[in-house]
Amino acid sequence: MTITSLGPCRFPSPRGGFVSDDDRIPEKILQRAGVAYDPGALFELAGPRERLFFDPRRVRAGIVTCGGLCPGLNNVVRSLVRELIAGYGVAEVIGFRMGYGGLDPKNGHEPMVLAHASVDDIHQQGGTVLGTSRGPVEIDAAVDNLIRRRIDVLFCIGGDGTQRGAFALSEACKARGHALAVVGVPKTIDNDVRYVARTFGYLTALEESRRVIDAAHNEARSVENGVALVKLMGRHAGFIAAGATIASQDVNFTLVPEVPFGLDGGQGFLAALRRRVAERGHAVAVVAEGAGQDLFSMVPQTTDASGNVKLQDIGPFLAEAVRRDFADVQMPLTLRYFDPGYQIRSCAANCEDAVLCDQFARQAVHAAMAGRTGVVVGFIHGTFVHVPTSLIVSGVKQLDPEGPIWQAVLAATQQPTRFG
Repeated sequence: MTITSLGPCRFPSPRGGFVSDDDRIPEKILQRAGVAYDPGALFELAGPRERLFFDPRRVRAGIVTCGGLCPGLNNVVRSLVRELIAGYGVAEVIGFRMGYGGLDPKNGHEPMVLAHASVDDIHQQGGTVLGTSRGPVEIDAAVDNLIRRRIDVLFCIGGDGTQRGAFALSEACKARGHALAVVGVPKTIDNDVRYVARTFGYLTALEESRRVIDAAHNEARSVENGVALVKLMGRHAGFIAAGATIASQDVNFTLVPEVPFGLDGGQGFLAALRRRVAERGHAVAVVAEGAGQDLFSMVPQTTDASGNVKLQDIGPFLAEAVRRDFADVQMPLTLRYFDPGYQIRSCAANCEDAVLCDQFARQAVHAAMAGRTGVVVGFIHGTFVHVPTSLIVSGVKQLDPEGPIWQAVLAATQQPTRFG
């Protein structure tokens, strides 16, 4: 697995605990009896290097946060700043404001200088002190600005759209002969980044989602024929819906993008929901935001500012379908609908995510100071690795319908394997 380096490393590092450039972590660790072992991709081990590409005393670093909010963004920013200044003694760290829009001077978002005092307590807050936005980066304008400001390393915190922009920036700087180390920190609350076993913010999302499900369960079982429908995040992957279901153990139906479902007919979701309410008097259903998109096949697709296909809102659609179905059979219904997405995204990180944020940030700094570029920090088998940005953005990680997580969901909910 080839990682792009800006050039030979000539400067001694002030850090310790060095790892070798030759150390590799295999993509696959399972070895089956009687079958030749296939390690898959071999990823470069992340960590501090003994020799650096940059002279730390002359480095000017930039940080940008992009896309939707996620618990832990401020933790990552804080640890980046602390590692750069205290760990390496860099000259200056600046934060570009309002996402990639802040890289283009015409937008008027003057960057802020980041120092120990300015990030001292930001990890206790949700959101991002740098601000964020969606949308592509204006490559030429951004590169002009980065060169003018003498930025040597740029940390891009965001999802696949952000990392595509980061890769374009690294390639454009290479073409201009400007030695810019562009290192990505993967950010998605959905936990759907390839070669990242767990993204920061995911466990906080599960914790907060379970609180919402607990409230939904209380609402449903406190009224006649109560149905609580909870929509959770998950555009292309159902990790949050699945994880929250397993954590709660009070969910009766879970719908995710990876498992298509039918609404109508004797084996459809609506009939199964009615049977559950008739037998037990209440039900709790969780639906990931990207589930059931095939039910909107007649609706034209549009895209957002980042080029992502805009999802149809499955939550209200499903709620209305439930109301119509119960009315058609003249069955009483008390429906409670919960959509806590923005509330969950804007939370501060819990302890486990805070630890993960800190490690992602510090590994990103080690990579940048060693001159790595066009790279994202990955996390596999409990170990941090360097993954080429082009590989990270080539697809998304999804739930395996035959895997242990989805099987645990089926066991917890006792729902059918398929609806319809």
